[in-house]
Amino acid sequence: MAFPYKPVAFLTGANGPIHALAYSASPGTYILAGSADRSIRLYNPSPSTTILPANSYITKKQQQQQQQQQQQQQSPQNSHESLPEGRLIQSYQAHSHEVLSLAVTADNARFASAGGDRTVFLWDVATAQTVRRFSHATEGHVGRVNCVAVGGGGGGGGDGDGSLVVSGGFDTTVRVWDARGGGGGGGGGAKPIQVLSDATDAISSVVVRGAEILAGSVDGRVRCYDVRVGKVTTDVVGASVTSLCLSRDGKAMLVGSLDSRVRLMDREGGSCLRAYGGSGEEAEGWRNVDFRVQSLLGGGERFVVAGDEMTAAAGAGAGGGHAAADGGRLWVWDLMTGRLAARVPVPWGPGGTERLKKVVGRDGKPKERKYVVSCLAWREGGFGDQFCAGGTSGAVTVFGPA
Repeated sequence: MAFPYKPVAFLTGANGPIHALAYSASPGTYILAGSADRSIRLYNPSPSTTILPANSYITKKQQQQQQQQQQQQQSPQNSHESLPEGRLIQSYQAHSHEVLSLAVTADNARFASAGGDRTVFLWDVATAQTVRRFSHATEGHVGRVNCVAVGGGGGGGGDGDGSLVVSGGFDTTVRVWDARGGGGGGGGGAKPIQVLSDATDAISSVVVRGAEILAGSVDGRVRCYDVRVGKVTTDVVGASVTSLCLSRDGKAMLVGSLDSRVRLMDREGGSCLRAYGGSGEEAEGWRNVDFRVQSLLGGGERFVVAGDEMTAAAGAGAGGGHAAADGGRLWVWDLMTGRLAARVPVPWGPGGTERLKKVVGRDGKPKERKYVVSCLAWREGGFGDQFCAGGTSGAVTVFGPA
């Protein structure tokens, strides 16, 4: 499978940076996006089609103007601005702070969301209503919830049936919630059925596979909990862990960390099979030491893909073919060789969104915002022909085959 490097659509409507992306379960027709404006939006990335009424007509002059506009849009400098926009299907609102993580159940009927309001919600997709609210006055998260995953059903991989919801927070805990139970706790909200408190710093990412819960932490460790036997296995990475992605067979995991490295690790032996980024010519320009930037496996597990926090020195990584101010960037490595396969530019967004580049700093002076590509999602768990990327621009860019 060739890498789908071509932008095919924009998903717009958010009034702030995009913090979370998730595809619906197979075949991955829809995309969920959570943003800093406290909303979650459901999109169909296929471009919308405008159907003209039967009695519509245009003059010859209008036809010539349309042809000229199409020619301008097909020029390289406008190719990104002329991309079609996906269809906004539904908007979900319940969070009082930014939405930081999303997870979809295997039947696509529900999804979970977590955010800065210390709350996890379970949603009904069709009615756009919350089914469960996971927070408790004394036993819930006491800080923002950074990540969420769904499990249950006893499956060997992929998203579970949603009978269990697992969340990780700034309070250093992983909490497991029963999605089938109601509230309780004397009006204080639903109580977690299990609390995992081994970490010494914030939990940044969680993955659920069957009876296993994997949690990456800012303390530089990845912990795997086997809830069947009550066993925990710890892999020491060193630098703060920001991203976790399991291979389909569950034997390897991709770990992103704040030392500008992405590591492919053997889960059984704990060894590092391959490292991506870091030092060397092929890594020049990629830097991840400040922000949580997601990395994942894609292209049928042929590629490692990572976002870019755009804090590298000016001119570094010029091979990307665009300036930092023009948009963001993705880095793609070959899984087996570790060699850099591509630098993929991510456009800021459709025409009219350039105004979001301008912000006013704390000193009162205007500044230009950089496009930090912080979140990614790949259709069908990395085996589809499409993926999407989002970040500080507030627009989601969908990539597909050329």
